[in-house]
Amino acid sequence: MRILIAPDSFKGSLTAREVADNIEKGILKVYPAAEIYKLPLADGGEGTVDALIYARNGKKVFKEVTGPLAKPVKAFFGILEDEKTAVIEMAAASGLALLSAEEKNPLQATSFGTGELIKAALDEGVEKIIIGLGGSATVDGGVGLAQALGISFKDKRGQEVPFGGQALVDIETIDLGGLDKRLKDLEIVIASDVTNPLYGANGAAYVFGPQKGATEEMVSILDAGLRNLARVIEKETGKAVGHLAGAGAAGGVGAALMAFLQARMESGIDLILDLNNIDNILKKVDLVITGEGRIDRQTLMGKTPYGVARRARKFKVPVIGIAGSVESEVMSDLNQYFTAVFSIIKEAVSLEEAMANSQEWLQLTSQQVLQVQKLTAKNIL
Repeated sequence: MRILIAPDSFKGSLTAREVADNIEKGILKVYPAAEIYKLPLADGGEGTVDALIYARNGKKVFKEVTGPLAKPVKAFFGILEDEKTAVIEMAAASGLALLSAEEKNPLQATSFGTGELIKAALDEGVEKIIIGLGGSATVDGGVGLAQALGISFKDKRGQEVPFGGQALVDIETIDLGGLDKRLKDLEIVIASDVTNPLYGANGAAYVFGPQKGATEEMVSILDAGLRNLARVIEKETGKAVGHLAGAGAAGGVGAALMAFLQARMESGIDLILDLNNIDNILKKVDLVITGEGRIDRQTLMGKTPYGVARRARKFKVPVIGIAGSVESEVMSDLNQYFTAVFSIIKEAVSLEEAMANSQEWLQLTSQQVLQVQKLTAKNIL
């Protein structure tokens, strides 16, 4: 029996590697001689660096940078085995998880620290950077990131605008003269499945602002600022980024990367699956097990389990999805991609209890799934 285990993390509970390890333990209780391939994955958010350095024999580099509210934070990025490719996840320097619920404030939050990580990667001599944009705390249009790289954004008085989304509406001019010259020959790939434009009803402020702490009033301020930023970018560079697919990713960081650094955007999960050479593994296995903390309608919008299931379908390999919880209302849609989907929670419990028992329940669910599979294989069912 050859099985691929390819999950994302159970956020707040287990890393993708821990999820894979516990699924493996459950499998081995049923198939002790199983040939198991483990690919801890991510889709551009938290865990992207760990997933790629695990798969590509990379290393993690730590760096103190400016956090989302301008306080120092210890962040990191990855260098892959070729020593020419760096992997950055925005969540490490400018992420929502770095803030308490009371601290969330996209009017003040900055992406400056992510720009500092880019500079640190350049110091390592890399020629390519993959940037995962998931989990950000910001709606600053990527202005903070660009400022860290030497771009200047001035108001009508000629003063540099401060950090945060509140200042976007005051931007009058953009000066690229100080942009780090090493960026000229750098290849930048954005790993994101977000296709939202920069502003408007489907833009960064309205869609992502509330989850980052924005009130209705804040959303209006942020959206007006993003509209102004798009106007000034087009005036100064000739690039119309406002309606580009993905410009609204990470509160507008997608727009800044495409406008100032000529970055290209790719599906986060597909990029990571390709870097893991998953197609070669799928040609060999009999079963795939994937999962994440919750499998729901958002899963089908490009999350890790969906990406894995879609690839496995090309090779006609059955796919089992395992999650902390499953949205029953979308089961018919999920069944188009997954052979079956299971929740590890068997009774009504608190979120805290579910998270505390996730390792044990993952092992038990995996064991039960494989026991049923074994019966089916013997034509008993």
